[in-house]
Amino acid sequence: MRSDGRKSNQLRPINFERNWLSQAEGSVLISFGNTRVLCVASFTPGVPRWLVGSGKGWVTSEYSMLPRATHTRSDRESVKGKLGGRTQEISRLVGRSLRSIVDMNALGENTIVLDCDVLQADGGTRTAAITGAYVALVDALNWAKDKGHIKTLPLIGSVAAVSVGIIKGEPMLDLCYEEDVSAETDMNIVCTGNGDFVEVQGTAEGKPFDRALLNQLLDLGAAGCQELTKLQQVALNK
Repeated sequence: MRSDGRKSNQLRPINFERNWLSQAEGSVLISFGNTRVLCVASFTPGVPRWLVGSGKGWVTSEYSMLPRATHTRSDRESVKGKLGGRTQEISRLVGRSLRSIVDMNALGENTIVLDCDVLQADGGTRTAAITGAYVALVDALNWAKDKGHIKTLPLIGSVAAVSVGIIKGEPMLDLCYEEDVSAETDMNIVCTGNGDFVEVQGTAEGKPFDRALLNQLLDLGAAGCQELTKLQQVALNK
């Protein structure tokens, strides 16, 4: 049993609160245990200059953390005058993950920006952002279809993400902060709804891991993503 009473292959309590913002085309407050991320999808006609005339759309993301999302206050990056490397890396990860399941031709020359703001961090903020952003994206696309901006939903699948790691030699799913900082290996896994991998980010923080442990982590992460996919569909069907 883990510090919060979960089994090694058990997700934290997952919750989706859709339409959290009244003015956004799509929004959801997602909770992975004590981690809470507000994911907002904004639909805008038009595309970046380098896509004008191509007939293709664009999906991108911006990620940030509120100053007191963690145990101690952090300065806003806007005050610092530049984005941190971690912020840029996660923003790109979320964008890549969501683009993997959108048909840009069917989207047409329209842009969807996904803003993922961490309200409270307890590990797994990037995986929560991806999982919640998908739900917000679906709501925004349904809004655009209802308004006549697009003819059909340009979705070719779904996407979810979860963290895995090795703690005291044992693979574990969906790490909270306490587990994340002590993990011998930390990995983030992004999968489509049909089980294909979009991205795998893994690092041996301490002891290197062998192929057998890697396979266990991939299996554990893929199973966690499948469970998250089912929870996404339940939330979208409400």
